[in-house]
Amino acid sequence: MEPTKPEVTHEFPFFRVYSDGRVEKFNWPQETVPPTTNDPITGVQSKDVVISDDPKISARIFLPRLPDPIHKLPVLLYAHGGAFSKMSAFSPRFDAHVRTLAAEARVIAVSVEYRLAPEHPIPACYDDSWAALQWIASHANGDGPDPWLNENADFNRVFVGGDSAGGNISGNLALRAGSIGLPGVRVAGAILVHPYFGGVEVDDKMWLYMCPSASGIDDYRMKPSAEDLGGIGCDRMLVFVAEKDHLCGPGKAYYENLKKSGWKGKVELVENKGEEHCFHLRITSGDDNAVVKKIVSFINQD
Repeated sequence: MEPTKPEVTHEFPFFRVYSDGRVEKFNWPQETVPPTTNDPITGVQSKDVVISDDPKISARIFLPRLPDPIHKLPVLLYAHGGAFSKMSAFSPRFDAHVRTLAAEARVIAVSVEYRLAPEHPIPACYDDSWAALQWIASHANGDGPDPWLNENADFNRVFVGGDSAGGNISGNLALRAGSIGLPGVRVAGAILVHPYFGGVEVDDKMWLYMCPSASGIDDYRMKPSAEDLGGIGCDRMLVFVAEKDHLCGPGKAYYENLKKSGWKGKVELVENKGEEHCFHLRITSGDDNAVVKKIVSFINQD
């Protein structure tokens, strides 16, 4: 008899799962690019750093040109998108985007390479990103493992941000900063671009599969209530939604719950009219990118 072929037990927009436990991700494996010592267009330097060996967490750190070596720069922890299951801090798209943010906003950007679901079930992505934020905070006294942060970072101006799944992760980081705290660091703001929150059935089912420990779709990480959001640990928040994005509704619901939460910070909602999910990642020039311009303004108003 021929061996029985494994059947598909779960089918999602980004991957399928077979009865033998094998996960097949679509358009996989993904392309990655190395860091650059001196980008000829932006002048930004980048390098890869190890956050943790167990679990394995790394990041790509970007340092813009320093017009004044004495002037300290804000820090941005960036979490990439990809539905918690795909993409990379080292992919061409996110390498270019975070490099542009570093150049335009004059920030030291740390783009975290968190573990992907479902191979590493959620909350691995949240825990890894929090570990990266703690790693940044370990430099606050000037004696951390990375000289770029020791010598050039302003730890009173630390931001967390990301798109899609990374927007969700950034909101979670802001919550953790409020509940746990980060000694020596002020989380000045959070930037959520087209965040992946609950409210769309197909996405809800995929997230629940990737997070088997979740209490349900009303889990605070996926669909935070106004009560959940009251303890956010940053001063300002910037939330983007795109008019033609299926996640526009959940993003607006997050914004409305945040306003009702009793949180004492300031939040701004920006709707990208006529645009689709994460359209800004396809624009190569920061000068032509309305999302990048708004992020730069948000960071530099602090």
